[in-house]
Amino acid sequence: MREQGWWPKTIEAAVNANALQPSDWTHSADVVVVGYGGAGVCAALEAAESGLSVIALDRGNGGGATTINGGVFYAGGGTTTQKAAGVEDSVDAMYEYLKIEAGGVVSDEMVRRFCENSVDDHDWMVAHGVKFRPVLYEKKTSYPPTTYYLYHSDSTLAKRYADQIKPAARGHRVDLPPTRGAHGYGAGLYDPLKEAADLAGVNLLTETIVEAMILDASGAVVGVKARRISETKPALAQWRKLQARITKMAAYPRTWPGANWFDAQVLKLSRKASDMMREHGETQYIKAAKGVVITAGGHVFNREMVAHFSPDYIKGLPLGTPADDGSGVCLGVTAGGAMVGMDRISAWRFINPPFSWARAPLVNSAGKRFIDETLYGAAIGKAMCDGRDGKAWVILDKSLVKQAKAEASAEGVLDFQKWPALMAMVLGAKKASTLEALAQKIGVPAEALKHSIQQHNAVANGEIDPFDKRSSDAVQLGKGPYYAVNVSIDAPLFPLPTLTLGGLRVDEETGQVLNENGEPVEGLYAAGRSALGICSNLYVSGLSVADCVFSGRRAAKSLASTGK
Repeated sequence: MREQGWWPKTIEAAVNANALQPSDWTHSADVVVVGYGGAGVCAALEAAESGLSVIALDRGNGGGATTINGGVFYAGGGTTTQKAAGVEDSVDAMYEYLKIEAGGVVSDEMVRRFCENSVDDHDWMVAHGVKFRPVLYEKKTSYPPTTYYLYHSDSTLAKRYADQIKPAARGHRVDLPPTRGAHGYGAGLYDPLKEAADLAGVNLLTETIVEAMILDASGAVVGVKARRISETKPALAQWRKLQARITKMAAYPRTWPGANWFDAQVLKLSRKASDMMREHGETQYIKAAKGVVITAGGHVFNREMVAHFSPDYIKGLPLGTPADDGSGVCLGVTAGGAMVGMDRISAWRFINPPFSWARAPLVNSAGKRFIDETLYGAAIGKAMCDGRDGKAWVILDKSLVKQAKAEASAEGVLDFQKWPALMAMVLGAKKASTLEALAQKIGVPAEALKHSIQQHNAVANGEIDPFDKRSSDAVQLGKGPYYAVNVSIDAPLFPLPTLTLGGLRVDEETGQVLNENGEPVEGLYAAGRSALGICSNLYVSGLSVADCVFSGRRAAKSLASTGK
């Protein structure tokens, strides 16, 4: 596969340990962690507190996509935060809901273990300095106002789920001072864990790119080959300056117009930085006495890789950091690991706020409704893009447009929610006096569009919706003029963020990487978005972070229990 155009240039074939001399090894530890974001810091901290020596490697300075996310941790089953906020929840209710969302990608037994461990993972984070606050936001939203910290970050409030399972707020947003955006709240999750890991003795080597796995004669993973630019080399200052520029540009909000331009520049600069590391970096061989844990993120910033595995989503915007280039997964493959679910992408088409959008009909390129518009944004994005063309429009009348503008501008609505919605309505919406004329403007069949509006109006009047939308969540469109707001995957004023969900196949009880035959690769583990995990079918807010904690700790516990 190294001949494929999507293979990261930094990743080489595995190295034979027998070809190395004892003096070639520059560092050694019981456990080597590759990638030091959310999953990496959890694996390293758990391993260190289990009495193992740990070396963690990161191409930047640590944090990964975790530090730049919205700081939401998905937890339930009766956490102390839920109880303090008066939220009733149980492991069974959490399991019954997540079993549906997991979609069989992972086993029901793994979903059950994840739910049973949820309270402990929450308490483990709190014990290491992560702060949550029991202030409940009861309504459905893509992200709560900054003065609220516990909310429904999934689809449990939607009728199809609420009719079966009692809803519970499980989105635990980290307690940090309020800002006008969600970007960067993840530091409140990562920083305390990193500080605890530092105190536990984890040796973090930053600005280090791992190039290859090292295997012994039996094929077991015994270390990694890495590259670093020496402090004595003048190129280091230039490389750091370039990395700082990349980090700054990659932080451009994913929902704002112009993000695609920033992405193109970031990719060019990232490749330049990799070339500099290969030219000026010095080779280091790092031994792992017990094993290596790959926690290097996904592959969403490797656009060739996304185009190869998930062409339906290539027009979406990458959500993560430039280090999410598939390096971790490809490292695992060179050691014998199997890729799985690489076509799985989460696309975030949030249409609430403004809630008036979710109360209106959403139609595809055939002019047909295709989902309950109040579902979580990733469910909408999946229905738009998975095997489809990614086209969709929210259909509004004059009254709804006025109401939606007021909702988008209301107190508590964050900038990343407000301005894209307003720009999409003011600058990007198509307007027509009749539905026939609107259909012509957006290129959909007029009769199908008219039928969709009639169907949705009937739901608002109390009829049963084939998509299970509540009548109380639907509004009847009146007379024209009508407006079509473009929320397609390539909408110029309303970008669609995406992240990858596939990765290395792992043993669900241990996190050990498996080969194509389902056999374990000795000495190799994976966690977070480098591995197939709990959120690899349908993402809900905070579930990736929760999976990083769960799978990172799982790998470390397994390593601590081995006799190697």
